[in-house]
Amino acid sequence: MEYNSVTFTAYLSAAIVAGLLTLTYGYHHYRKQNICLLMAAAAVHTLNLSLIALSFHQWAFPVLWLLFVECLHYSIWILALALLLRAYAPRQHMPLSLKILFGLAWPITLLAFASALLGFQYVINLSAWLPLLLAVIGLVSVEQLLRHAAANDRQIKLLCINLSVLFFYDIYLYTHTLIFQTFDPLLWQARAAVSLAICLFLALGSLLLLQPGHRNANITLSRPIVFYTTSLIGIGLLISLVSLGGYYVRANSGNWGTVIYSFMLIAAILLLLTVFISRSIRARLSVLIDKHLFRHKYDYRTEWLRLINYLAQPAESREANQRAFYAIASVTKASGGAIWIHQQGFYEQVYQHRIPESTQFPNEPDESPFCRALKESEWVFFPDSGDNEALSQNNELLPEWTRSIPQLWLIFPLIVADELVGFMALTKPPAGDATLTWEDLDLLKTMGRQLASYLKRHKQAEQLAEGRQFDTYNKLVAFIIHDLNNLIAQQALVVRNAERHKSNPAFIEDAIQTISNSVDRMNHLLKKLRRDESDMVQRLYLKDVMQQALSECQRKTPILTTDIQDGGRSIQADQVRMVMTITHFIKNAQEATPDEGSVHVTLRCNNDRVIITIEDTGSGMDRDFIHNRLFKPFETTKSGKGMGIGVYLSREYISELGGTLAVDSVVGTGTSITMTLPLNKD
Repeated sequence: MEYNSVTFTAYLSAAIVAGLLTLTYGYHHYRKQNICLLMAAAAVHTLNLSLIALSFHQWAFPVLWLLFVECLHYSIWILALALLLRAYAPRQHMPLSLKILFGLAWPITLLAFASALLGFQYVINLSAWLPLLLAVIGLVSVEQLLRHAAANDRQIKLLCINLSVLFFYDIYLYTHTLIFQTFDPLLWQARAAVSLAICLFLALGSLLLLQPGHRNANITLSRPIVFYTTSLIGIGLLISLVSLGGYYVRANSGNWGTVIYSFMLIAAILLLLTVFISRSIRARLSVLIDKHLFRHKYDYRTEWLRLINYLAQPAESREANQRAFYAIASVTKASGGAIWIHQQGFYEQVYQHRIPESTQFPNEPDESPFCRALKESEWVFFPDSGDNEALSQNNELLPEWTRSIPQLWLIFPLIVADELVGFMALTKPPAGDATLTWEDLDLLKTMGRQLASYLKRHKQAEQLAEGRQFDTYNKLVAFIIHDLNNLIAQQALVVRNAERHKSNPAFIEDAIQTISNSVDRMNHLLKKLRRDESDMVQRLYLKDVMQQALSECQRKTPILTTDIQDGGRSIQADQVRMVMTITHFIKNAQEATPDEGSVHVTLRCNNDRVIITIEDTGSGMDRDFIHNRLFKPFETTKSGKGMGIGVYLSREYISELGGTLAVDSVVGTGTSITMTLPLNKD
């Protein structure tokens, strides 16, 4: 009698709280929130708890009718979950397997109703099986809703967590009944406490976490049959292990069996809840299942052979970047993109395909947070990742210039060992699915490493070729030095002999002066060729350097215009080489500009850097010429007028001083050369 009284009180209390939950959902429905089915499910749940409570008092309800109401409350919850799942993906078609799973609850409920109506007593033997099947379907339905609901919808998460506890406890209760062929009174009584707590949490959560409306979420159920089979088998194995383990402990552990059994149950529930709640663990399990249970998206042998076929073909240095892009595009089906390669302290765009030429990309510093994420985490940026937290967690590091790339799809690194050689941006494929999976990411990272090795090998081959050219050049210089020595000796002898002929003093003095100057210049040339670098570097004031460079270019046209603001600042450099570097770029600008055009030289000091800009309105250069020919030694467009190493040597010297050189040019409009050098700390 005491047991019946306690059970009646427990179930009546749970029914009251469930009634409050029904009223709470009704209030939300009145506030124009579409949760009518949740209110109906809570109402049927209240009815079920009330009938169970009354059956332990003085009312004797037929068992078959109690079984029908028990099945009905499961079916209503499952229907509510199914419609919520559809509401979160209104444009998606629910797979047939999912419809069958959700629809299976109603034949079971109709069977219970027909048995109660017609008095089929043999169905009593199924009084544990029918609720058990419905509880399993309910648990799978909850998992589906939580997996595909909006990531930050707290109402849905609260509902799923509480219903998962309710369904899992019922699975345990009915499994225990099937194993021991009897209802455990204590477990049946504890069921009321579980329902009370769940209804209380749902009611409070619905009041405190009121979030009007729903956000759409993508539902991806392309492999439902395998998923449900795996879920049901996993649940069945877990239930069997828990039940068999509990039976073994009860049979062999005496009075401690209940305690150990409770600990096993708690551990199992915590394990399920951890997997159920944790998004990262579910994602890892999903990847594990995809890797080992499904056929791969790519035929890796075919993709690898295609990549190697692209990269193995002979290519000139200017074609290497283009070939690398086409190798990636052939696999990813990207419609366009661009490649950035590491230069002197920054990453420069060296190739682009199907991106408007008017789109200008600034150089990206190699120590920016964006580049560090590419290098340290080998991160693949997916700007259009939507609600996918796993793919979008570093999107705030994307530079501002990425917004100017139309239909940008992803950016992935090109890494060799621990070196970030560069990175590549791809635009969305013209057709097909643009979403990313673990397989796409693994393939991109693998191809990125192969491409980085390919591009670095080409760069090293270019450097080796340049080294060979310079070896030849050094041999030529050795001959020049030998001839210069002879010339200096001859000129010195002329000077000494000329001193004897003083009959024509004006002529002789002029000849001596001329020859002396040439001797001085040749000696200076020898000193430059044999210089000790530390002896040549000195403190140079910017104003003096600029005046000397400008004076050497004043005789050429067009006439220079200047804007010099140095503030008395200075740099550490070799005066001759520094003047030669500036003069070289100014003369190039004058030669590329018609007489009616303009060449403007600007000098600005910005904190600890000096910025020298040379702008002209000449013929300009295209992107291919700048990246592949402008700085290439021994290649010149001035036929018969030079060796083609002036720009190369100038850039190398600027680099030696710790500075940078940037070229911005538009064909038919003009060119802007910007040199940035470190200033002395006064």
